[in-house]
Amino acid sequence: MLMPSTLSLLRSLFVDRRQRRLAIAIWAAGFSAGSAIGPLVGGVLLEHFWWGSVFLVAVPFLLPLLIFAPLLIAESKDPAPGPFDLGSIALSILTLGPAVYAIKVLATEGIGVLPVALLVVAVFSGIFFVRRLLAQTNPMLDMKLFRVPSFSGAVLVNLVSVFSLLGLLFFLTQHLQLVVGLSPFDAAVALTPGIIVIILAGLGVVPLVRYVRPGFLMAGGLLLSLLAYGSIALIGSDATVLSYIVAFCVLGAGIGSAETLSNDLIISSVPSDKAGAASGVSETAYELGAVLGTAVLGSILTASYRSSIVIPDGLTAVDATAARETLGGAVEVASTLPEGLGEQLLSSARHAFDSGVVATSWVAVALMAVAITITLVTLRSVRS
Repeated sequence: MLMPSTLSLLRSLFVDRRQRRLAIAIWAAGFSAGSAIGPLVGGVLLEHFWWGSVFLVAVPFLLPLLIFAPLLIAESKDPAPGPFDLGSIALSILTLGPAVYAIKVLATEGIGVLPVALLVVAVFSGIFFVRRLLAQTNPMLDMKLFRVPSFSGAVLVNLVSVFSLLGLLFFLTQHLQLVVGLSPFDAAVALTPGIIVIILAGLGVVPLVRYVRPGFLMAGGLLLSLLAYGSIALIGSDATVLSYIVAFCVLGAGIGSAETLSNDLIISSVPSDKAGAASGVSETAYELGAVLGTAVLGSILTASYRSSIVIPDGLTAVDATAARETLGGAVEVASTLPEGLGEQLLSSARHAFDSGVVATSWVAVALMAVAITITLVTLRSVRS
């Protein structure tokens, strides 16, 4: 609820395009950095404090916001907003929920009646969702916005950027903590350079877009994501902490620049009274990218891990099942086994995990290549 409001307010607060682009760069940098820092800060808090601390960490920031936001931020809203459409909301849930669950089932159990049925439900729900909105004179979400090439292309870049960021963080944090053996705090420190690069890239692209078309810059940002995943896939099990840090920095440079420009195009491609709706679409792309990044790449990694791990003899059925489920489960089981047997299980589990990372990275490379092509096609004529 907060994110679309904040982005739409930038459209009304900053009339000058250059000022607005810089404001969006700061906004996007905060969002990207928060997405990367949040899970790690939570891990650090859980390592040193009680579990409830993860809920209290935001209080010192939210209290001043509640007090000063009504005083400092001017009100801005759509004079004719669409109705609160429960039917469309239900159809959107029936589209995304079954689709994500089907991906998870396909990874764990393979092709079957359940995942196919869920995908059919998701497809038909999505079709009815779009048709319902197009038939309304004042829809909750104006689907005609997607007819604007700069808008639809920028939304795609938003989705793919978050997809690649969260997909990489999904296995990168596990590798650092469960394969390398770093503590949550040390893992957070290892990722700090990449987070700094995200912020600097988002701010640094603002003056650069005066000379280079935004479509080319966004495609270049996605290309950096492709190179980051490609380097991880090529290095494979020989990857060191330093190589992962460098890969995350390369990806961060692309994500920071792409997100700034995509959000700028999203709210600048529509009339000012539709800035709220456009911001809502942008936030939806963020959330969908985060869900799909974790679900798709995470499911591929999980499936590869389960097919590659070799369970040594001597484990009970319960321990073998837990070790085969996830790398974290294997580490937990190994800690209860005799030293020799535990090391054997850990070695197999870590090798299987790294093999899964390689397979996942190649899939991400292919997806980034498709996204770059679509970006160049939809945004090739957009000027700064």
